[in-house]
Amino acid sequence: MRVGIVALLHESNTFISERTTLADFERDLLAAGSDIRRRMAAAHHELGGFFEGLDSEKINAVGLLAARALPYGVIDAQTHAALWEETARQFERAAPLDGLLVALHGATVSEAVADVDGDWLARLRQLVRPHTPIIVTLDAHANLSPAMVAASDALLAYRTNPHLDQRRRGRDAARLMARALRGEVRLAQAAAFPPMAIDISRQRTDEPPCHDHFDRLPELSASPGVLDASILLSFPYADVPEMGSAVVVVTDGYPARAQELANELAGGLWRDRERFVGSYVGVDQAVEKAAGQEGSTLLLDMGDNVGGGSPGDGTLLAAALLARGVGPSLACLADPETVESLHGVTLGESIDLRIGGKCDRLHGEPIVGRFELVGSYDGRFEEDQPRHGGFTTMDQGRSAVVRSGVLTLLVTSRRVPPFSLRQLTSCGLDPTAFRCLVAKGVNAPLAAYAPICRYIVQVDTPGVTRADMRELEYRRRRRPMFPFEPDTQWTPEA
Repeated sequence: MRVGIVALLHESNTFISERTTLADFERDLLAAGSDIRRRMAAAHHELGGFFEGLDSEKINAVGLLAARALPYGVIDAQTHAALWEETARQFERAAPLDGLLVALHGATVSEAVADVDGDWLARLRQLVRPHTPIIVTLDAHANLSPAMVAASDALLAYRTNPHLDQRRRGRDAARLMARALRGEVRLAQAAAFPPMAIDISRQRTDEPPCHDHFDRLPELSASPGVLDASILLSFPYADVPEMGSAVVVVTDGYPARAQELANELAGGLWRDRERFVGSYVGVDQAVEKAAGQEGSTLLLDMGDNVGGGSPGDGTLLAAALLARGVGPSLACLADPETVESLHGVTLGESIDLRIGGKCDRLHGEPIVGRFELVGSYDGRFEEDQPRHGGFTTMDQGRSAVVRSGVLTLLVTSRRVPPFSLRQLTSCGLDPTAFRCLVAKGVNAPLAAYAPICRYIVQVDTPGVTRADMRELEYRRRRRPMFPFEPDTQWTPEA
């Protein structure tokens, strides 16, 4: 048997005016045919799980197209068209196929199509022969759509945030595919869509309130007649009608049972909706808190969350730490202009710099001062442990470490989300040597940073990924929806 593998992975932030282009995919992952196995088979990623699972079931994995770009603005129309045309071309070369394993983010938006994931699945369904199973993995931050459910046979989402189970969920999808192809199960799924969005600061799955609901999924999936169950947390920075939390359940030939269980899980989320609203700490309060604590503090810069598409050059927390004299402190800023200005500067030399705050005025003004150049690096690093996003090899471009007073800055040429401590150690920095560390994320950095930090403070900094989504200007989301309209009423369908 031959199963095709397709991946389109992009979290599209519609509040960013810039567009994601083909070059962004080429910088991260754009592979076709056998090159997908070469690049991703060993990764802590669902694609690696696809290959491992199919190999163990003696099913031939046929790579079609794998495309991934770091979260940013919506995909431009030309890039969207080019990626689909290459997928269709690869499919034509590989056909006929007995099944498709598809890795989608679930929150992908283009200039041409708001629900790119649903659109792609519908197009793939038209390409395959009738009754060909299409099994899909989704990021836990997917904005599930009815179109995605209708065009697939089984949707399986990550169950951890930070996302540490991606490879395992890829294996789960591959083994479910094998069972379906052997005729051991008949895939039937259903979804429920409570009108609610979960605050990004409340989306950590190993803590309440998320843990209370995610903890039910393995047991439910192992119950008679049930094959899998997933909760979609939503990606609140996509202003599309699909934005919001959802539930999907896959059963062995019982669509009514799938709907019943999906409604039950969705009802539990809805009853708990007040607990999914965040409580917010501002910049000054967070820095004061860090100043009064003994031991290392991780300050999570939620408004400049690189993993949510933000520019990564926000200065608000770093500037406040410097002004307050809290340190030693460390922050990472994406600022290619500053890196270029340091070319030719010798180690130990001091130079006047304007660092960060250059992409817009939402995330703070540049930090202006005299900085000592501590180190220069090529910016490439590898991570051998499972980390959020399944990344193993990263390139933040030419990078420099500079220091002024209590503040040390790692300045990079490219945005890189803070998923790995190797981002720091590869540039000669010992993260345990700092009293305060700033990480531009919410939950994703915790897999790497939580073991070394005594305190963790989520900071609702302003920006295109700010935690309090009620402060963002939506035009296309569903209405009414909690917590935007707190009096929203909803009852799961019988």
